Amino acid sequence: MTPLDDARRLVLASCPAAGAVEVAHRDAIGLVLAQPVVSGEVVPPFDNTAVDGYAVRAADVATAHDDPVDLVVVDEVAAGATSSRTLGRGEAIRIMTGAPMPDGADAVVMVEDSERRGAGADGRELVRLSASVPRGAAIRRAGDDVEVGDVLFAAGTVVTPAVAGVLASVNARVVAVHPRARVAVLSTGDELVDDGSPLERGQIRESNRTMLLGLVAAAGCAAVDLGIVRDDEAELEAVLRHAALDCDAIVSSGGVSMGDYDVVKAVLGRIADMSWMQVAIKPAKPFAFGTLRRDDSTSVPVFGLPGNPVSSLVSFELLARPALRSMMGHRRGSRPRLVAVADEDLRRSTDGKTHFVRVNGSFGGDGRYHVTTVGAQGSHQLAATATADALAVVGDGDGVAAGSDVEVLLLHGDA
Repeated sequence: MTPLDDARRLVLASCPAAGAVEVAHRDAIGLVLAQPVVSGEVVPPFDNTAVDGYAVRAADVATAHDDPVDLVVVDEVAAGATSSRTLGRGEAIRIMTGAPMPDGADAVVMVEDSERRGAGADGRELVRLSASVPRGAAIRRAGDDVEVGDVLFAAGTVVTPAVAGVLASVNARVVAVHPRARVAVLSTGDELVDDGSPLERGQIRESNRTMLLGLVAAAGCAAVDLGIVRDDEAELEAVLRHAALDCDAIVSSGGVSMGDYDVVKAVLGRIADMSWMQVAIKPAKPFAFGTLRRDDSTSVPVFGLPGNPVSSLVSFELLARPALRSMMGHRRGSRPRLVAVADEDLRRSTDGKTHFVRVNGSFGGDGRYHVTTVGAQGSHQLAATATADALAVVGDGDGVAAGSDVEVLLLHGDA
């Protein structure tokens, strides 16, 4: 049997990150930066107020905490506007969050510490302020977040919505990223039905392709549905060759077990450079991987996953997903791992394989992650596995006793 780490190294070696492309920052969310981003602007671009209130000279309110002071309101400025007034002694300007600081003002008193007094004896509006503030209070200085020349994000950074917001704030409208991989997904077999019609004897509902399309999309790829291909070698070869021209990778399930005669195995064995493996894991022992050459002499990776649905899911998580994310520039393609507490026995027998037990977990009052099995562990029992949120990694031997530590691979988080 092939050790899991050896199988993973083989796969990753054939799935390098794609070269950089330029995209609009709004289209880059979920992608990985291929080059660092250096700011060409300052953020904020001008001194502005952090609160609603009154722009003042700090010296005019130095005693306001003990003895509130009345100032003359000479202007009002909202975000997006400016004041043409230069603030003088005994004056205040009503100001809204984000508005530029007026000339002459060196602090802002929050509106909560103010009381509008109406017109004074000379007809001018007055405000009573009851807080003493130092110079610079509630002012956001130009460039206190970003300065020109700052390296905002290194190559390898995933563009999250917050990162895209920063890119917009410095006018980085186009960025270099590793492109989203287009991944073809297909099912083969005359027995598969996906049109909702009644099943004839020997037929089954298609499910692996539906699941894999979702897994591919959840990994951040663009999933391309090739549908069901019947058991016809010429038809399958045509579909695969077209997929190699149109997509960056191909994922199929079934027909990879030792001794199987299947159109997938027959066709891929003839047109692609394939390795047929028995990986030392349970479920998902049978696995195939190789490359299919395009007309331009480049090749696309082909993942042959086992046909049992749980095996297909597990092999995707352990082998295909890390490789696909590597192709998109992710430096850590595997799911997060942590050490959990087994709340029940996770027993097994010695067979030379690492078992991946489907479990559900939650954090307990002790701050640790506790797991229990989802129940049925058969490689065909997808209904039981569908709600699992982690895989418990149980090494060869007798298993893990209740209360013991066990490593788990989380199924709903990115590296």
